[in-house]
Formats: sequence, structure tokens, C-alpha cells
Amino acid sequence: MKITAADVIVTSPDRNFVTLRITTDEGISGLGDGTLNGRELSVASYLADHVVPLLIGRDPHRIEDTWQFLYRSAYWRRGPVTMAAIAAVDVALWDIKAKAAGMPLYQLLGGASRNGIMAYGHASGRDLPELFDSIRRHLELGYRSIRVQTSVPGINAVYGVAAQPSVDGKRYDYEPAQRAALPAEEDWDTRAYLRHLPGVFEAVRGEFGPELPLLHDGHHRMTPIQAAKLGKALEPYDLFWLEDCTPAENQEALRLVRQHTTTPLAIGEVFNTVWDYQTLIREQLIDYVRSAVTHTGGITAMRKLLDYAAQYQIKSGIHGPTDISPVGMAAALHLDLAIHNFGIQEYMQHGAATNEVFRQSFAFADGYLHPGESPGLGVELDEEAAARFPYHAAYLPFNRLKDGTIHDW
Repeated sequence: MKITAADVIVTSPDRNFVTLRITTDEGISGLGDGTLNGRELSVASYLADHVVPLLIGRDPHRIEDTWQFLYRSAYWRRGPVTMAAIAAVDVALWDIKAKAAGMPLYQLLGGASRNGIMAYGHASGRDLPELFDSIRRHLELGYRSIRVQTSVPGINAVYGVAAQPSVDGKRYDYEPAQRAALPAEEDWDTRAYLRHLPGVFEAVRGEFGPELPLLHDGHHRMTPIQAAKLGKALEPYDLFWLEDCTPAENQEALRLVRQHTTTPLAIGEVFNTVWDYQTLIREQLIDYVRSAVTHTGGITAMRKLLDYAAQYQIKSGIHGPTDISPVGMAAALHLDLAIHNFGIQEYMQHGAATNEVFRQSFAFADGYLHPGESPGLGVELDEEAAARFPYHAAYLPFNRLKDGTIHDW
């Protein structure tokens, strides 16, 4: 079998997605997700201009060899653009291999290690009544684990709060790159956030009881000592995890956080390779790996990363909101089902237009996801539908402190 074509498809049904379709001389095609939120065209160009010419004529079954070739032959390694492009190729090749074998991808990864994949949803509110209503809506949708984000008095716009205004006037349940010529500016005050948040979780626990798994995302906005303070303050409310409490490029900074709190820590949605985690995993400074299959070199690389984490009893928490296309989501689910050290899967439901472009076999019921039994990933692209939704320029917001200093968003 040989690769005869590789097409890069950019579509924007509810938001921008980059999809790679690889086709073989035996008529089998596979899909890979190369979406990089707010920088989609950079990956599309990397794929079309630099990677696709290298794929024609290659054996699609040589997945490991192709991964190493794309990673090492460019000389310039790592980075979100390169790793998203490699991920798109890797996932498409796994899709082809599983289709050729006539079985769902998870079977090629060793078969199922569980019956279903526990998922968490994103609840948010500008005040406690609105937050409580959002939690109840998610429980009615079937979620059994809930991420809690809330507005903070004195801050105009806070990451993850759906009801806040956006530059295009739409309600967002996640932080998509908003369709606009320039990024939206938001504000931030860490001291106000640290004062406000523990009371929110006290109220949520009082309303919904001790059993509901609760998560929270700090979105890289705290220093290590501020993160340690928050983790300690949240200990009475038994969080499932505190995510991205501080920027973790300096992996050693997590030592300070770990010294001061027993709140479980999740890190890594902006990471791209195992090297970003080396100290964090070896010194057991985190509890959950948050990388996306789409941004971390695909299934081949993520499997190795999670096997490394398993040696230290660290579990998966794969990034999975709507900036991951249904193709990338399906890849995550097949991996989730197969690995032993699964923790939890982030899951936001895509809109109707996205579901029209990407036909999916995975399902969500009673708090659990399953990738389905269709051969391959279980996702097919409707190219005619995709063509009806052209690319829109879009940016993620950015933050400034009260004095005007640029801060981590």
C-alpha cells in the first residue's frame, strides 16, 4: 500500500478546523486533526507546503518510521505548529491502519481497558445562582463531573465564563478564538480572584454535596506561591483537580506548589512533547497529563508520554474542548479506552454545523463517552459541507493587569 494523495482541508463551521486527509492506492483514506486554536493557517501551511510532498509514495503502515522522519528530518524540532502537523499525519495513518484491519482503532492499541470514558463538562456563571443553574444543566445533559468557572467581582471578563460578552456578541461556553480582526483585551486581578474563589467552591459544595467531582482551571495566571495558596485554600472542597495553576515552562516551579498543597494538579494543555513533562513526571509534581493528541504529535507520541506517566501513577486528562475537532476528539477517545492509566476526559459538545461537516460514531451517555465500533477513528468528513464554511480570521483574547501590564491569559 502506498500514499497517493494528502489534502489539507480548512473549514469553519462553528470555528476554524484544520483536517488532513491521506488517501492510499487501495482506496482507503484516513483523517487527522491539525487544528491550532487561533493559529490554524500556520499548521495548514506547514502541512501543505512542507509535509504533504514528503508523504506521497510512502507506506502508510510505517507509522513509527513516518513519525520519526517528520520529527527528525526538519532539524527544527518541537513547537506547537510542528507537533500539530505531525499529529495530523500520525492520526490519519492510524485511521488508515485500523480501517485496513477492519476494526476500531482502540483494538489496535491493545483493546478496551474499560467500558466507558468518564467525561467532565464546563459549568460557569457570573454569580452563584447562574453558576448553580449551569451545573444543573450539565447534570441534566448527563455529565457526572463538572468544571467550575466563575466571574470575579471587579474583573470585567474572566476565562471560561460563558455568559460574558464577546467581541462578536455571541455566547461562548469555551474560550474560542473569536472571529475578529484583532484580539479582545481582557483584565485580570489575581488577589481578587484568590479572595473570591474559595467561597464559590464552599457554596457549590453546600448546594451539590460532597460526591460530585469538581474541577477548576487557573489558566496559568498565578505565580507558584499564589498557586500554592489557592491549592491549600481549596483543600476542604476536595477538588478532582486544579488545572494549570501556574505557567509550567519552568517545571521546577511546581515543586513549591506541591510542597504546600495536597489538591491534585493537572498540567500541560499548552505542552507539545514529553520533554515538557520530564521533570514534572519524574518528580511526581503533577497528577494528570493535560496534553491534546492534536497538539502533542498524535497517538504515537501521546501513548509513549502516558506510558511514562504510568510509571509514577500519573493519569491522563486529555485536552478536549471544541478547539479539538471531532477527528482529534475521536483519536483521544480511542487512546482513553485502551490505556490503563486513564483519569478523565474533557468533553464539550460541538455545534450542529460542526457535526454536519464531521460525521461521528462516538457517543456520550450517562457521563461516559465511547468511540464506537466503526473501523478506524469512526469519523468521516463531508467535503461538500466543509466547503460551505470558509475560514474566518480569529484570535484568542489576551489579558492586562490593572496597571496595563500584559499578563498570562
